[in-house]
Amino acid sequence: MTDRTTVLVTGAAGFAGSHLLDLLGEEAVRVLALRKPGVGADVQAAYPAVAWKEIDLLDRDAMRSTVGEFAPAVVYHLAGAPHVGQSWAAATETLAVNVLGTHVLLDALRLEGVRARVVVPSSSYVYRPADRALTEADPIEATNPYATSKVATELVAARAARFDGVEAVVARSFNHIGPRQDPSFFASGVARQVALIEAGRLEPIIRVGNLESRRDFTDVRDTVRAYRELAAHGTPGRAYNVCSGRALRMRDLLDAIVARARVSVRIETDPARFRPNDTPLILGDPSLIRRTTGWEPLIPIERTLQDLLDYWRRAA
Repeated sequence: MTDRTTVLVTGAAGFAGSHLLDLLGEEAVRVLALRKPGVGADVQAAYPAVAWKEIDLLDRDAMRSTVGEFAPAVVYHLAGAPHVGQSWAAATETLAVNVLGTHVLLDALRLEGVRARVVVPSSSYVYRPADRALTEADPIEATNPYATSKVATELVAARAARFDGVEAVVARSFNHIGPRQDPSFFASGVARQVALIEAGRLEPIIRVGNLESRRDFTDVRDTVRAYRELAAHGTPGRAYNVCSGRALRMRDLLDAIVARARVSVRIETDPARFRPNDTPLILGDPSLIRRTTGWEPLIPIERTLQDLLDYWRRAA
């Protein structure tokens, strides 16, 4: 098949993946959505107009066959291990899925001669910690297994862009939050607990770790818009910060969610929830992506948190 309007999305059943499917549903493109075997059947059912395929990201033959059959014009590589905290206990899996999985996909495009535009999400955690807004020119220094995997992923993408004719663009995504996010992430976990407390299914206590760190948050729906703009206008081999340019303290994020609760909630500090290495500030400078694509975040944090809480209320 040689349909140049085909868009391939790996990790389509995931958090960002499902929101990207929403966005692509507004366009006149054919979408092939890939999901991990045995995972995401509920998401697939919610998108009946999308062509779906179960595939192991590390299966070279299956990936090459898929790429060769569908010959996508654009690829959004959203599959991977996404969790910083959990990467300490799952370093092998994190490195395998994020690094080798990216190599398998990009090499399949090379071997099949498919010159697709590819968006490869990376992370703000690749940067050396700093006390100011980070630009793409700032030093790289991975401080956890997840970040290490993303640094290597960027190198894989850069090599493919330089030597293999694969038009890979790297999106250095800072923290993105919103409806459907796994509750293992801070904002979503707090919102879920509030919803369960309101429903009488959980004691009215939320236990937290370090609340003094500050993070640059962007609504996931704005984040996937950035991916679309980078697919259209990004320079292959370059990395672009996807961020808001504003840092929010975790305590303020917590307070903003709890303030929306319909019942009284008590906050307790739990030392077991502190990470082995928690960077005090992660803040990005979005100037490059704005100059290149015109993208900027549109959804205010207040709407993001309200939508996130309402999502968990429906699920409670």
